[in-house]
Amino acid sequence: MSAGRWRGVPLAVRCVVAVAVLVFAYGTAVHVVQLLLPQFGPQLDLPGWLTLYFTSLTLWDPLAALLLAARRVQGLVLGCAVLVTDATANGYANYVLDPAGGVTPGRIGQAVITALAVGLVALTPWLTPWFARSAVQRH
Repeated sequence: MSAGRWRGVPLAVRCVVAVAVLVFAYGTAVHVVQLLLPQFGPQLDLPGWLTLYFTSLTLWDPLAALLLAARRVQGLVLGCAVLVTDATANGYANYVLDPAGGVTPGRIGQAVITALAVGLVALTPWLTPWFARSAVQRH
């Protein structure tokens, strides 16, 4: 995040956005590794639509990170959409499709994604005023 683009933005806002960018960068890495090395992917037989969704995150995660780093409102919207749908998809995979009982690594991961989704959605109204708006919105 360049100082020029973020000049005048409170440190707390910068830190929250930096953490979000890192979360999406990590998500990108995880989904790319799972795509390229299937042994590190889900150990379940996922329906095609769910596999397609998880594969699409190799596009949506880095796009959200880039838009957030560029201080675009679209990054907040996309970031919230990605985290909420990722938490939902992982919930379906881990609670509906996975026959295992109790706590599993997948369920822990799903809980973390859910917490991140709730956090970003809750902070979005506070973050939004600090994001760039189009010329139409400024006038």
